[in-house]
Amino acid sequence: MQTNLSPEFKGTAEGEEAEAILRKCVHCGFCTATCPTYQLLGDELDGPRGRIYLIKQMLEGEAPTQKTQLHLDRCLTCRNCESTCPSGVQYGKLVDIGRRIVEEKVPRGAGAAALRWALKEGLTSPLFSPAMKLGQAVRGLLPAALKDKVPAKQDAGRWPAREHARKVLLLAGCVQPAMMPNINSATARVLDAAGIQVLVAAQAGCCGAVKFHLNDQEGGRAQMRANIDAWWPLVQQGVEAIVMNASGCGVTVKEYAHHLQHDSGYADKARRISELTRDLSELLPEISGALRGKVRPTQGLLAFHPPCTLQHGQQLRGGVEKHLGELGFTVRVAPGESHLCCGSAGTYSVLQPEIAHQLRDRKLGHLGELQPQAIVSANIGCITHLQSGTATPVRHWVEVLDEAIAGS
Repeated sequence: MQTNLSPEFKGTAEGEEAEAILRKCVHCGFCTATCPTYQLLGDELDGPRGRIYLIKQMLEGEAPTQKTQLHLDRCLTCRNCESTCPSGVQYGKLVDIGRRIVEEKVPRGAGAAALRWALKEGLTSPLFSPAMKLGQAVRGLLPAALKDKVPAKQDAGRWPAREHARKVLLLAGCVQPAMMPNINSATARVLDAAGIQVLVAAQAGCCGAVKFHLNDQEGGRAQMRANIDAWWPLVQQGVEAIVMNASGCGVTVKEYAHHLQHDSGYADKARRISELTRDLSELLPEISGALRGKVRPTQGLLAFHPPCTLQHGQQLRGGVEKHLGELGFTVRVAPGESHLCCGSAGTYSVLQPEIAHQLRDRKLGHLGELQPQAIVSANIGCITHLQSGTATPVRHWVEVLDEAIAGS
């Protein structure tokens, strides 16, 4: 796809990146077949191909409108289209550029702007934890829409005290310690059982995704730099990996090298951080051998929902089902549409609740066909969103594995 950049973007790093991405697009439309919003809404502008044209028009000098903003806002950034695209179009990077331009040129109403500000500042604030505790204390009194976002209080369990020669870093995350603290401690216990010590850098916080994807891109980059500063001393001491048990964080940290490529003070460090970053599932092939004989698998079928950030963002597929299966668990993905987003998508379920709930119920319908004992996933956003629509327990797969080790 040929692009004639306007003077505003010609010669800029952003313009050159966008032009290189657009050049790969052949307008074939394969992406529309796997785009969740196109499947629901049937509007060309609510699919990747249509959004690409909107972004192209802006880069060529056409002024964006509120309609442009609406169609870009409706994108889940699930990146399913990237898995489908035969030309390798990096749509996720392109839509980040498009959203930044729209945010700068199209003002939002006071209510929408206030909600976005509250999400990007509140979810990443130290005040989030006490606010969540308060919400959990009065959860039974909350209206249904708010109750869906406040999971029942969870016991984190013990953090292993043993030291091991092998050490990895774990990003605790911004909301996970307050909402579902057992995910982090279960990760530490499972890796401890495999002879790996988990370290947490106290000064590391949000991975940067919340602010970045709410179009405070410089605020997101500031959080990325802060994390690099917090991790760097331990990287220099030789930790072998930076482990992510939230796939949304994982895809972001793996892309630090891209986001900070033009930052002379951080580009090299960001590249090293991205190289060291592993989703927790990537450790399964190695640790499963060390765990054999220590695991007593639960009886019954587990339905696995692979988050978009895992299967499309990180391009990791099949590992969780395969390696949990080798440890004796019975794990299946949904018989239909396992590639489609559940509708959580970070803050999307708050900003676009109608579409998010349609996608959630569609996903739960497919998972329910398996009649599972529990649904397991790999990202806290997916877990809380799916749990809001079903009585079937929804958990992180590492929690299930942790329980099976403890009960062996």
